[in-house]
Amino acid sequence: MIVRLFALSTCPYCRMTREYLDENDVEYELTEVDHLDGEEKQAAVDEVKQLSGGTSFPVIVIDDEVIVGFNKRAIKERLGL
Repeated sequence: MIVRLFALSTCPYCRMTREYLDENDVEYELTEVDHLDGEEKQAAVDEVKQLSGGTSFPVIVIDDEVIVGFNKRAIKERLGL
């Protein structure tokens, strides 16, 4: 299972998502979009838009399923926790 998290370092819902994944020992790839610069940042923003249809954070990708926002129930169900 591949888990990717697009987040902002200042976003409380992003922080809650990271804490939830960490508490459940879920390995994930974290991209803090606001810590990127230039083309790298633009590429991450473009990917978030493509995945979620907007620029809301956090965006969690579990295999091919996209979850926008800290939706604990959806995350739990998709991870089988």
